[in-house]
Amino acid sequence: MPDKIKELKIKATQLRIDIIKMLSAAGSGHSGGSLSAADIVACLYFSVMRHNPQNPRWEERDRFVLSKGHACPVLYAALAEAGYFPKEELLTLRKLNSILQGHPDMNKTPGVEFSSGSLGQGFAAAFGMALGYKLDNKPGRIFVMLGDGECQEGIVWETAMGASHYKLDNLTAILDYNNLQIDGKVSEIMEIAPIVDKFRAFGWTVYEIDGHNIEEILWALSTERIVAGKPTMIIARTVKGKGVSFMENQVDWHGKAPTPQEAELALKELYEELERLKEDG
Repeated sequence: MPDKIKELKIKATQLRIDIIKMLSAAGSGHSGGSLSAADIVACLYFSVMRHNPQNPRWEERDRFVLSKGHACPVLYAALAEAGYFPKEELLTLRKLNSILQGHPDMNKTPGVEFSSGSLGQGFAAAFGMALGYKLDNKPGRIFVMLGDGECQEGIVWETAMGASHYKLDNLTAILDYNNLQIDGKVSEIMEIAPIVDKFRAFGWTVYEIDGHNIEEILWALSTERIVAGKPTMIIARTVKGKGVSFMENQVDWHGKAPTPQEAELALKELYEELERLKEDG
């Protein structure tokens, strides 16, 4: 496989390893949605975005907002891997006085752009950032990740309408569409389909991809996919708990951390995958 694709697959697997380690150490947190987002977050931080860990507040940086803030372990893993803070901090997740709380805190954690967690509000904040960049003629892009259950919130659709109205072509949203939320299947609790048609009706350019296919992720995130005057929505079909066999597509793992024994099994699988990737030419 091409070196770039191989490197990003390795990065995503390393993020999953760190997610399991920190959640096990914390004894609480959100496993499923953190693991499902790892490939997309790896592509953003290690290929697509312009950012500087030595200068987190660089004025012209690209920004990433994790609107589904409960999945912050994947964000923390990426920030640590990129060098925003020492990786040892990951094992302090959810501890008192830690810089890594159960939802992202922009005042505590280097590299976190918005204190998200109240569903939909991160999307609205990203809209504001994109509008601000337009008004200030800044060149950066704003990326935001939503959960599929999050799209049941009204604020999502107000934001979608506003971003189209203000022609925010510097805004790219990614929907982590794994079809599971805390209470069960999204399609059974409050169906969001036809999600592609809905965002197109709201004036967005929409792409559908496999959210675990690195080539497709990079294709969708490329500047070449931007249509002038229109925000972009990437519908990424994903698997909740991706990478750990006994977590995949299991709703129970939405908001549960692995026990030490479960973590050992999960890490065995992930380290085997890491070795396979490293040996794969």
